[in-house]
Amino acid sequence: MRITLLQLDIQFGQPEANMFHVEQWCETAQLVPHSLVVLPEMWNTGYDLTRLAEIADTDGRQTQQMLSQLAKKYQIYLLGGSVALKRGNKYYNTTFVYGPAGELLGSYDKVHLFRLMKEEQFLTAGNSSLSVNMAETVLSNVICYDLRFPEWFRKQASESGTQLFVVPAQWPLVRIEAWRKLLQARAIENQAFVVGVNRVGSDPDNQFGGHSMIVDPLGRIVLELDDNEATGSATIELSLIEEVRRGIPIFHDRRPELY
Repeated sequence: MRITLLQLDIQFGQPEANMFHVEQWCETAQLVPHSLVVLPEMWNTGYDLTRLAEIADTDGRQTQQMLSQLAKKYQIYLLGGSVALKRGNKYYNTTFVYGPAGELLGSYDKVHLFRLMKEEQFLTAGNSSLSVNMAETVLSNVICYDLRFPEWFRKQASESGTQLFVVPAQWPLVRIEAWRKLLQARAIENQAFVVGVNRVGSDPDNQFGGHSMIVDPLGRIVLELDDNEATGSATIELSLIEEVRRGIPIFHDRRPELY
């Protein structure tokens, strides 16, 4: 499977500018049909949470239309990072995943809200996971702070047989080493590929660290970007998952009745 990471800067509170920016990067990224393309977290608004009433995408309609069109145009699987959206009278941090025909494969509301960026004051937490079958691969989506909860990953890996975790993020530079190590840890302990796509640039309160990565089931870094806007692509060998799981059968040897 070929995977392309779009590590982008985000304009604070400017959805239209950010949508145009994503479209531009897709045009220049030389996307390969039926590959997986991943965007960062909250790419439509950034963390301009105090203005969500003005700038959040109502029911995600604008976002979904755009992502569907891009997926169909380039014939790609598109995991659209995440966006700020309004549903009823509540706001969410939500991912949409699309297939090559422009079809919606699923959506995910961020489950663990990050207090250091005041998410819990403005957003509503989700209550369910997302696992989709994508090109004969089981993909599960989590968002940024979810990375710090290994039990959330293990639940999906053990119940859904997840082979590939995708983590869009806005992870600050000051904690970038934790980002790198946690991506590797989640890959090793779940014997799965882990893809993390972080933003770069800054907002009024944070500098973001990039270092988007693809990590294999042994924790080895397949691809790592720096802290500038960039695209990066790599092809992963999915057969490695079965090889690793057969060699060290952690899912067979688990004793969840004790945990």
